[in-house]
Amino acid sequence: MAVATKGVLFEYGLSIPPLALVFDFNPQSISRSRSVTIKSGDAPGNRTGYDFLTPLETSRVAQGVELAAEGFSVDILLDATDQMDKGDPIAAQFGVQPQIDTLRSMVEPKAQGPLGVQTLSSLGIGGARAFERQETASVLIFAWGIQLIPVFLTGVSQKEALHLPNLTPYRAEMSLSMQVIESNNPFTLADKVRQTAMTALNAATGF
Repeated sequence: MAVATKGVLFEYGLSIPPLALVFDFNPQSISRSRSVTIKSGDAPGNRTGYDFLTPLETSRVAQGVELAAEGFSVDILLDATDQMDKGDPIAAQFGVQPQIDTLRSMVEPKAQGPLGVQTLSSLGIGGARAFERQETASVLIFAWGIQLIPVFLTGVSQKEALHLPNLTPYRAEMSLSMQVIESNNPFTLADKVRQTAMTALNAATGF
Protein backbone atom coordinates (compact mmCIF):
# COMPACT_ATOMS: atom_id res chain seq x y z
CA MET A 1 0.00 0.00 0.00
CA ALA A 2 1.44 3.36 -1.00
CA VAL A 3 2.07 5.90 1.74
CA ALA A 4 0.97 9.44 0.92
CA THR A 5 3.79 11.96 0.89
CA LYS A 6 3.08 15.20 2.72
CA GLY A 7 4.03 18.75 1.92
CA VAL A 8 3.91 21.62 4.37
CA LEU A 9 3.62 25.35 3.77
CA PHE A 10 3.72 27.56 6.87
CA GLU A 11 4.36 31.18 7.70
CA TYR A 12 7.60 32.01 9.51
CA GLY A 13 6.23 34.80 11.64
CA LEU A 14 3.58 35.85 14.13
CA SER A 15 0.17 36.06 12.51
CA ILE A 16 -3.44 36.09 13.64
CA PRO A 17 -4.62 33.53 12.78
CA PRO A 18 -1.49 31.38 12.25
CA LEU A 19 -0.99 30.33 8.64
CA ALA A 20 -0.06 26.70 7.97
CA LEU A 21 -1.18 24.04 5.52
CA VAL A 22 -0.36 20.32 5.40
CA PHE A 23 -1.32 18.57 2.18
CA ASP A 24 -0.76 15.37 0.22
CA PHE A 25 2.13 16.03 -2.12
CA ASN A 26 3.44 13.45 -4.53
CA PRO A 27 3.70 15.48 -7.74
CA GLN A 28 4.50 14.08 -11.15
CA SER A 29 6.48 17.26 -11.86
CA ILE A 30 7.70 20.46 -10.23
CA SER A 31 8.74 23.37 -12.43
CA ARG A 32 11.77 25.30 -11.17
CA SER A 33 13.62 28.07 -12.99
CA ARG A 34 17.11 29.43 -12.27
CA SER A 35 18.78 32.11 -14.41
CA VAL A 36 21.69 34.54 -14.26
CA THR A 37 22.73 37.63 -16.20
CA ILE A 38 26.34 37.52 -17.35
CA LYS A 39 28.11 40.89 -17.53
CA SER A 40 30.78 41.16 -20.22
CA GLY A 41 32.73 43.96 -21.83
CA ASP A 42 31.38 46.33 -24.46
CA ALA A 43 34.49 46.44 -26.59
CA PRO A 44 34.51 44.52 -29.89
CA GLY A 45 35.89 41.06 -29.39
CA ASN A 46 34.93 40.64 -25.74
CA ARG A 47 31.17 41.06 -25.75
CA THR A 48 30.72 37.33 -25.23
CA GLY A 49 33.51 37.04 -22.64
CA TYR A 50 37.21 37.72 -22.24
CA ASP A 51 39.96 35.40 -23.48
CA PHE A 52 41.28 32.64 -21.25
CA LEU A 53 43.68 29.73 -21.58
CA THR A 54 44.02 27.98 -18.21
CA PRO A 55 41.51 27.18 -15.46
CA LEU A 56 43.15 29.87 -13.30
CA GLU A 57 42.07 32.52 -15.80
CA THR A 58 38.35 31.69 -15.94
CA SER A 59 37.43 34.11 -13.15
CA ARG A 60 38.14 37.04 -15.50
CA VAL A 61 36.11 35.78 -18.47
CA ALA A 62 33.07 37.77 -17.30
CA GLN A 63 33.05 41.13 -15.53
CA GLY A 64 30.35 39.97 -13.18
CA VAL A 65 27.21 37.92 -12.75
CA GLU A 66 23.77 38.83 -11.44
CA LEU A 67 21.61 36.05 -10.04
CA ALA A 68 17.88 36.28 -10.68
CA ALA A 69 15.41 35.11 -8.06
CA GLU A 70 14.57 31.43 -8.41
CA GLY A 71 10.94 30.66 -9.03
CA PHE A 72 8.97 27.46 -9.13
CA SER A 73 5.41 26.31 -9.46
CA VAL A 74 3.54 23.28 -8.17
CA ASP A 75 0.04 21.87 -8.44
CA ILE A 76 -1.60 20.36 -5.39
CA LEU A 77 -4.94 18.64 -4.82
CA LEU A 78 -7.08 19.50 -1.80
CA ASP A 79 -9.61 16.77 -1.12
CA ALA A 80 -11.82 16.38 1.96
CA THR A 81 -13.36 13.05 0.89
CA ASP A 82 -11.42 10.93 3.42
CA GLN A 83 -12.22 13.30 6.28
CA MET A 84 -15.89 13.34 5.31
CA ASP A 85 -15.95 9.53 5.20
CA LYS A 86 -14.52 9.49 8.74
CA GLY A 87 -17.33 11.74 9.95
CA ASP A 88 -15.30 14.92 10.38
CA PRO A 89 -17.93 17.64 11.04
CA ILE A 90 -15.69 20.47 9.78
CA ALA A 91 -15.05 18.73 6.47
CA ALA A 92 -18.72 17.80 6.15
CA GLN A 93 -19.79 21.44 6.45
CA PHE A 94 -16.90 23.39 4.94
CA GLY A 95 -15.08 20.92 2.66
CA VAL A 96 -11.68 22.33 1.68
CA GLN A 97 -12.68 25.99 1.97
CA PRO A 98 -10.52 26.50 5.11
CA GLN A 99 -7.45 25.27 3.21
CA ILE A 100 -8.24 27.43 0.19
CA ASP A 101 -8.66 30.52 2.37
CA THR A 102 -5.37 29.74 4.14
CA LEU A 103 -3.56 29.82 0.80
CA ARG A 104 -5.32 33.04 -0.16
CA SER A 105 -4.25 34.59 3.16
CA MET A 106 -0.66 33.53 2.51
CA VAL A 107 -0.52 35.45 -0.76
CA GLU A 108 -2.26 38.63 0.43
CA PRO A 109 -0.35 41.62 1.95
CA LYS A 110 0.03 41.83 5.72
CA ALA A 111 0.11 44.79 8.09
CA GLN A 112 2.15 44.69 11.27
CA GLY A 113 0.36 45.51 14.49
CA PRO A 114 1.30 45.64 18.19
CA LEU A 115 4.13 43.35 19.36
CA GLY A 116 4.98 42.51 15.75
CA VAL A 117 1.83 40.47 15.17
CA GLN A 118 0.70 40.50 11.54
CA THR A 119 -2.84 40.49 10.17
CA LEU A 120 -4.32 40.81 6.71
CA SER A 121 -3.80 44.39 5.63
CA SER A 122 -7.29 44.47 4.11
CA LEU A 123 -8.82 44.01 7.58
CA GLY A 124 -7.59 47.48 8.55
CA ILE A 125 -6.73 46.42 12.10
CA GLY A 126 -4.52 48.98 13.80
CA GLY A 127 -6.50 52.06 12.89
CA ALA A 128 -4.22 53.45 10.19
CA ARG A 129 -5.73 54.42 6.89
CA ALA A 130 -4.94 52.15 3.95
CA PHE A 131 -2.29 54.43 2.39
CA GLU A 132 -0.54 54.79 5.78
CA ARG A 133 -0.19 51.08 6.51
CA GLN A 134 3.14 49.43 5.79
CA GLU A 135 2.31 46.28 3.88
CA THR A 136 4.57 43.24 3.84
CA ALA A 137 4.55 39.81 2.24
CA SER A 138 4.35 36.61 4.25
CA VAL A 139 7.65 34.76 4.59
CA LEU A 140 6.73 31.11 4.12
CA ILE A 141 8.61 27.85 4.53
CA PHE A 142 7.87 25.21 1.91
CA ALA A 143 8.86 21.75 3.11
CA TRP A 144 8.72 18.48 1.17
CA GLY A 145 11.04 15.50 1.14
CA ILE A 146 14.52 16.75 2.08
CA GLN A 147 13.71 20.29 0.92
CA LEU A 148 13.07 23.14 3.36
CA ILE A 149 12.96 26.40 1.43
CA PRO A 150 11.93 29.97 2.38
CA VAL A 151 9.61 31.47 -0.23
CA PHE A 152 7.15 34.20 -1.10
CA LEU A 153 3.87 32.89 -2.45
CA THR A 154 3.39 35.01 -5.57
CA GLY A 155 0.33 33.41 -7.14
CA VAL A 156 -2.59 31.13 -6.29
CA SER A 157 -5.17 29.82 -8.71
CA GLN A 158 -7.91 27.33 -7.96
CA LYS A 159 -10.15 25.00 -9.90
CA GLU A 160 -13.01 23.68 -7.80
CA ALA A 161 -13.97 20.18 -8.92
CA LEU A 162 -16.62 18.86 -6.50
CA HIS A 163 -19.02 20.68 -4.19
CA LEU A 164 -21.20 20.02 -1.17
CA PRO A 165 -24.94 20.79 -1.35
CA ASN A 166 -24.18 24.25 0.06
CA LEU A 167 -21.81 24.81 -2.92
CA THR A 168 -18.72 24.72 -0.72
CA PRO A 169 -15.92 22.84 -2.56
CA TYR A 170 -14.67 19.59 -1.09
CA ARG A 171 -12.17 18.96 -3.88
CA ALA A 172 -10.06 21.63 -5.56
CA GLU A 173 -6.96 21.72 -7.73
CA MET A 174 -4.59 24.51 -6.64
CA SER A 175 -1.72 25.96 -8.68
CA LEU A 176 0.92 27.73 -6.59
CA SER A 177 3.69 30.03 -7.82
CA MET A 178 6.56 30.85 -5.48
CA GLN A 179 9.72 32.94 -5.39
CA VAL A 180 12.64 31.59 -3.38
CA ILE A 181 14.08 33.91 -0.71
CA GLU A 182 17.87 33.68 -0.91
CA SER A 183 18.90 36.29 1.63
CA ASN A 184 21.09 35.55 4.66
CA ASN A 185 18.80 33.25 6.66
CA PRO A 186 19.16 29.81 8.29
CA PHE A 187 16.91 28.04 5.78
CA THR A 188 18.82 29.24 2.71
CA LEU A 189 22.14 28.41 4.39
CA ALA A 190 20.94 24.89 5.20
CA ASP A 191 19.69 24.43 1.64
CA LYS A 192 23.03 25.56 0.16
CA VAL A 193 24.86 23.15 2.47
CA ARG A 194 22.52 20.37 1.29
CA GLN A 195 23.08 21.40 -2.36
CA THR A 196 26.86 21.32 -1.90
CA ALA A 197 26.68 17.91 -0.22
CA MET A 198 24.56 16.49 -3.06
CA THR A 199 27.01 17.92 -5.62
CA ALA A 200 29.91 16.26 -3.78
CA LEU A 201 27.94 13.01 -3.67
CA ASN A 202 27.44 13.20 -7.43
CA ALA A 203 31.20 13.65 -7.93
CA ALA A 204 32.03 10.84 -5.49
CA THR A 205 29.77 8.40 -7.30
CA GLY A 206 31.39 9.05 -10.67
CA PHE A 207 29.11 11.79 -12.02
